[in-house]
Amino acid sequence: MKKNLIYLIFLSIFATACSKDVYLFTSFHEPANEGLRMLYSEDAYHWKDLNKTLLKPNIGNQKVMRDPSIVQGEDGTFHLVWTSSWRGDLGFGYANSKDLIHWSEQQFLPVMKHEPTTINVWAPELFFDKSTKQFTIIWASCIPNRFEKGIEDENNNHRMYFTQTSDFKTFTPTKLFIDPKFSVIDAVIVKRKEDDFVLVLKDNTRPNRNIKVAFSNTVTGEYKDVSAPFTKNFTEGPAVVKVGNEWLIYYDTYREKTYEAMKTTDFKTFTDISKEISVPEGHKHGTIFKVKKKVLNTLLQQ
Repeated sequence: MKKNLIYLIFLSIFATACSKDVYLFTSFHEPANEGLRMLYSEDAYHWKDLNKTLLKPNIGNQKVMRDPSIVQGEDGTFHLVWTSSWRGDLGFGYANSKDLIHWSEQQFLPVMKHEPTTINVWAPELFFDKSTKQFTIIWASCIPNRFEKGIEDENNNHRMYFTQTSDFKTFTPTKLFIDPKFSVIDAVIVKRKEDDFVLVLKDNTRPNRNIKVAFSNTVTGEYKDVSAPFTKNFTEGPAVVKVGNEWLIYYDTYREKTYEAMKTTDFKTFTDISKEISVPEGHKHGTIFKVKKKVLNTLLQQ
């Protein structure tokens, strides 16, 4: 009887540990030809590298995997999108997995094929809204001579576009997502509550190249009230995660080759927490998402 009780207690502790939420951070290493990498953390502040490649890219003109973004659907499936080329592609890569180890056949999603002069399709970002069961994908593209360019070269005057899907088989027609009247890339959608969305974005104009926020009452916008920058210049690739009642915003300070972070509760005031975080050297920007500890344990065992 005593042995059975000890065994049951052990099973209970083990089950609790496996059901605990941990954080994964999608990543890649330059020159981005090796494929999907990941960091992991139990507190979203201190990160370790899995030190393995989970999926090697085989589509796109350059067959690279940059800016990997993952979300998990209600059925447990992980959906992944990524930048497949610096230039020349009219779409991006897609694959899915049940365990982040075994992946579906890679697909190329030609979201800008209706705009043949498009220079690039960069940093596709996934957002899943549980209330509507819709996936929204946003990305940056440059179509020369389409928008007021200011001081930007026509081949670097980006705007954000989007499509939506519920099954990754059929997609809504591509539409303009945001035109803030400046070149914009690397945008991330954050839902605070119903009818309350924040867009964290990079102002890509010279000399700015820094990170700002905008606000909307719907997931697809119109996003308004673009803020002043809350980071220094030469920052990009924001990744956002909620920890308790605070939002952490990680970003790549690429000229200094460091990773930094801010925290906020309202997306109006920001506190620099760069000295409180640790990110492995070589990590390049992706997205942060939560999984059960058992998912991470399986990855660590591979």
